Amino acid sequence: QVQLVESGGGLVQAGGSLRLACAASGRTFSSYAMGWFRQAPGKDRESVARISWSGGNTYYADSVKGRFTISRDNAKNTVYLQMNSLKPEDTAVYSCAAAGSWAQAARGNYNTWGQGTQVTVSS
Repeated sequence: QVQLVESGGGLVQAGGSLRLACAASGRTFSSYAMGWFRQAPGKDRESVARISWSGGNTYYADSVKGRFTISRDNAKNTVYLQMNSLKPEDTAVYSCAAAGSWAQAARGNYNTWGQGTQVTVSS
């Protein structure tokens, strides 16, 4: 079982950038598809991006396409979310999650979640 810890959140002005990291423990990290999610107060959790075990497949929500980039370094057991051109509506708690395969990730079947990191974008 992999364990996940997010970092990199914070307060940033609109138009700024942040890079989130999700560090995983466990030797099987490279076999997992990984996803980033966010949840704003009073709103449902939203899938932001996901990436296959090799990095060859990625998905982005329309709301972040062209602004966010997901990547992974399997040698460092870490997945990243580079967030550019941030908007106040990007304010949320961002969490990473692991799925057993790309297909399971696409179905929303994630079996391990991190605690989340707060991202606040001021106008």
